[in-house]
Amino acid sequence: MSTDFSIRPVGIPAPVQIVAASSVAANEAVQTDLPVSQTVAAADTSAPVRNDLPNHENISRQVVFDQAAASFVFQVVNDRTDAVVNQFPDEAMLRRRAYFHALDMKSESSRPLSTDVSA
Repeated sequence: MSTDFSIRPVGIPAPVQIVAASSVAANEAVQTDLPVSQTVAAADTSAPVRNDLPNHENISRQVVFDQAAASFVFQVVNDRTDAVVNQFPDEAMLRRRAYFHALDMKSESSRPLSTDVSA
């Protein structure tokens, strides 16, 4: 039995050259050579994408335990209005977990108790 645990590739993938098809209009266009001072480029006016929440003073984060769903809920709450801005898991997932948790509790209560009596 071998004790060699190195991973070896089965086959080497062949490089594929991607050729971009040019349009007829681009092939027949007039060749131009402009000096750098006269060239035009599109400006990037889009704002950078951020995944974090805005850093407002009226937002707080809290964790609560939902007893019906038997799970923790992470919430972002607006302190001024006490409204939940964002929540994980969402309401539909909590209702689903609560339903299945209730089914589990019902099946456990209807299960007969073990009466192993050794004399």
